[in-house]
Amino acid sequence: MQPISSTNNEFDEIITIIEQARQRAFRAVNRELIEMYWQIGQYISEKVKSNAWGKSVVLEFAKFVQSKYVGIKGFSAQNIWRMKQFYETYAGNEKLSTLSRELTWSNNVLIMVSAKTAEAQEFYMNLAIKNNYSARELERQLDSMLFERTMISNKVNQLQLTKHTELTSLRDSYVLEFLNIPDSHSELDLQHAIAANLKDFILEFGKDLTFMGQEYRLQVGNTDFFVDLLFYNRELQCLVAIELKTEKFKPEHLGQLEFYLEALDRDVRKPNENPSIGLILCAAKDETVVEYALSRSMSPALVAEYKLHLPDKAILEHKLREIQELLIEPSKS
Repeated sequence: MQPISSTNNEFDEIITIIEQARQRAFRAVNRELIEMYWQIGQYISEKVKSNAWGKSVVLEFAKFVQSKYVGIKGFSAQNIWRMKQFYETYAGNEKLSTLSRELTWSNNVLIMVSAKTAEAQEFYMNLAIKNNYSARELERQLDSMLFERTMISNKVNQLQLTKHTELTSLRDSYVLEFLNIPDSHSELDLQHAIAANLKDFILEFGKDLTFMGQEYRLQVGNTDFFVDLLFYNRELQCLVAIELKTEKFKPEHLGQLEFYLEALDRDVRKPNENPSIGLILCAAKDETVVEYALSRSMSPALVAEYKLHLPDKAILEHKLREIQELLIEPSKS
């Protein structure tokens, strides 16, 4: 009989089978739950439209269900009205109604309440499904206006005619409110705070990142150099070097990052991996200066700014409209 330690690999395979089966079972149960909520929402919506039901009837229905199924959750009067809203929000959109079946009810409610357009709803649905977000993680992305920030980044990249398609996975701004550091801080303060809050930092950047090191050492010739933060992007299959700057972007910052990318590609990157990409994360930037600096750069690098506070929704929406107008304007001439 083999010792238990020698069969660990077999056990791992069995555990994988069990976990995959559990996940499939959970998804199946969740789809049935969402379908039930959809049908109840449809029924109530039609009753309300025909003036057959009002608030008092819904309240009576909630009490009836709770008395019939003691201990059942999800049938408060408020949640029943949410079912009606859920049906009415997606009834005319087959794509969104299909995606909603892949989300938990909590995540559906968060998106339905916070995202006001079909485009934003689809964005957050796909994001939550791809990253398997918990309600807390999704709420944070909604609060930080991730949809608006991503749309702005896409437009900025379009304006700057980014040469490297792999950089579209990066944005031109990041919100780091979870660091809880004062507005006046050093690069070392920023670096340590990020390292201490890696889970939230990776949530902001995308769950495909794996942390490889802080002050990652590169030896070139007889000199040591240190990359502030080094990650590996599993989706892009490449190293991601991040340089932190607590000042406004300067063109010379790009030269430093390009040097690090060259060293990473020569000495760290594995043969099966794609070329390294870089991000300068700075406190502020002038878009024109950035555009000039990147225009002749052949390195896959991007300049982004970070904020330590959640963005103002009105300001973001205004900025998005301005950029959209800039993109539309040339086609008019």
